[in-house]
Amino acid sequence: ASWSVSSSKYGFGVECLYDDDPSTFWQSDGPQPHFITLYFPRQVKVQKISLHLDALQDESYTPNKLCVRAGTTVHDLQDVRMVSFEKPTGWVTFDVLMEAEQPDVAHVLDLHVLQIVIVGNHLSGKDTHVRGMLVLGPRAAKEEEEHLFPFTSAAFRMHQTIR
Repeated sequence: ASWSVSSSKYGFGVECLYDDDPSTFWQSDGPQPHFITLYFPRQVKVQKISLHLDALQDESYTPNKLCVRAGTTVHDLQDVRMVSFEKPTGWVTFDVLMEAEQPDVAHVLDLHVLQIVIVGNHLSGKDTHVRGMLVLGPRAAKEEEEHLFPFTSAAFRMHQTIR
């Protein structure tokens, strides 16, 4: 995906969201709401979002209310989920969709654009810190090929395909 943010302070840009280093963080610079937007080159399936937040270190910079938006372009984004936190520390993972009728079923969203809107911060802070972000999709099911004569041993498998 191509990542963008609504604003950032110098040295605390969008690359800090996906660098796998919890000591670095993206810091916004400007009025709320703050945005993290991901543009995918093709339609993808998204099931969960995981954010690394630290209320102990970041205090009023810690997001406590998020809105998840999804669509095919930035012009047709729709709100799909509101999430609230109470002093989060570490990785916080949540489903993109939440269906009340079936809470134990994994719900998947097909999209081209994903946007996280930071609506509010702990202690009504202005700017925000996010130390990492992951977008998770469903596990791909292994497609088992059915053969008339399946090869089962290593000796037979070496003759299964022509090189």
